[in-house]
Amino acid sequence: MNTATARQLDDLFFALSDPTRRGILRELAKGEATVAQLSAPFPLAPSTMTKHLKVLERAGLIDRIPDGRHRRNRLRPRTLWGGLDWFEEMRQLWTEQLDSLEALLERERGRSKP
Repeated sequence: MNTATARQLDDLFFALSDPTRRGILRELAKGEATVAQLSAPFPLAPSTMTKHLKVLERAGLIDRIPDGRHRRNRLRPRTLWGGLDWFEEMRQLWTEQLDSLEALLERERGRSKP
């Protein structure tokens, strides 16, 4: 299992917490794009878009590739696995907790029957 560090998870979930950044990721899922191309569907100044891209880059969700005077931005979807692994661990933990609770309630019901 790919186990992300606490810092990697913090960066990932922070990056995904913003709807604009999630929209950028959806756009990049269609293919590489420059800042100008990514800015088209969003009412943002290029400097604001660049700040969002830096957050996504720090989280490891995108690569920013120099291309002459511009940078092409590319999605790195593999980074999402760390977050998915964390959710799976939480699902397993809560499934076990709920199964234990259900077993306890069944035992209690059996004791209270006349």
